[in-house]
Amino acid sequence: MQLLMKTIDRQILRLALPSIVSNITVPLLGLCDVTVMGHVGGAEGIGAIAVGSMIFNVMYWLFVFLRMSASGLTAQAYGAHRWADTRRLLRRSLTTALLFGIAIVVLQMPLRRLTFWLMQVQPQAEQLCTTYYYICIWGAPAVLGLYALTGWFVGMQNTRVPMLIAIGQNIVNIGLSLTLVLVYGMGLKGVAIGTLVAQWAGFAFALWRVKGEGWKVKGEGWREEGDGLKASPSTLHRTLFLRTLCLVSVNLYFTSAGSAQGPLILAANALLMQFFTVYSYMMDGFANAGEALAGRYYGAGDGPMLSLTVRRLFLWGGAVTLLFTAVYWLLGPWLLTLFTDDTAVVVQATVFLPWAVLIPLAGMAAFVWDGIFIGTTRSRGMLAACFWAAVVFFVLWFALSPLWGNHALWVALLSYLSARGLVQTWLWRKSRPTA
Repeated sequence: MQLLMKTIDRQILRLALPSIVSNITVPLLGLCDVTVMGHVGGAEGIGAIAVGSMIFNVMYWLFVFLRMSASGLTAQAYGAHRWADTRRLLRRSLTTALLFGIAIVVLQMPLRRLTFWLMQVQPQAEQLCTTYYYICIWGAPAVLGLYALTGWFVGMQNTRVPMLIAIGQNIVNIGLSLTLVLVYGMGLKGVAIGTLVAQWAGFAFALWRVKGEGWKVKGEGWREEGDGLKASPSTLHRTLFLRTLCLVSVNLYFTSAGSAQGPLILAANALLMQFFTVYSYMMDGFANAGEALAGRYYGAGDGPMLSLTVRRLFLWGGAVTLLFTAVYWLLGPWLLTLFTDDTAVVVQATVFLPWAVLIPLAGMAAFVWDGIFIGTTRSRGMLAACFWAAVVFFVLWFALSPLWGNHALWVALLSYLSARGLVQTWLWRKSRPTA
């Protein structure tokens, strides 16, 4: 048993660590754009990129189901040594992603009007935002295609390629943006082109690596026959999309409710949400490991290894959670001053800091279960957990906000995170998937 636990631990870390590096590097794409424009474009350029990045982040977030479904189903086919199914899943996922991406490009004009209205883009910023939007929109097929390819690589037990893609995209983006802006004086257009080329470069590299990944695993013991998928891709897409809508509704409303309480509360909440963001970078890595390993052993029909994987994932998740909770508790006030030098915002954020310290404890189970549920393609369970957790969030906010104000918003958020984990725990114990 000790040998098996060590084997699982090595597999978890082999998959989780590259994913963590990828998660850390992804925000650098937006940070690079803001930094370049901050030195040559002034406040207008920074604002245009901030708004444009937010528009694309929200738009693409709705399609994250492409990565999740590819990851879980591919991991199961990998575990069952069904080579034909891994290829079939790759074709299906990539085709679906590219069709969605092409549709976004075709519908770019009505989408621009809709997203600009939703984001309440101010007239003085509309021209620059429009320029950024109409260049970066051509990256939609590459971004969504990369979602599908990343999920496929994770399912094939390889998180190293997605890490290399994330690092390579940053190198291309930084180098090209600096060249176009500083050497050729292209300003915002240069930044947008740098982002666009980086997106297509990452997609091209991923396609190139697909063939090598296939030849690496194809060999003795791999079967070519039949479609043995345990879940319908279209069903997964639908339920995971609805789950994402629940997530988006809570996240956007959290920001909206903070904004309604004034700019100081809005800034304080944004500052404290950095605690959640940093923690999520770490836990998403272990969730990705859960997708790959849970799917692999579920597909292989190895119930004991699946159960052991679940236990070890929660052990690692618990260790990371205790570490982050201790850091936030001991260094929280100092971290706030590291994020900003605005004294008024720091003072306001300190009032709500105890709630942010509890984020890791409230959210750990949800992160770990998400990876396991994706790997075992229990998308309906994920949807149910997010739906009821969202209900908890809105009920608590509307019930408590007249008395507790922004404290109620944080109580609602922490309860939402906890509810997701509790519902998924109950669902797993109620009907564990038969391997």
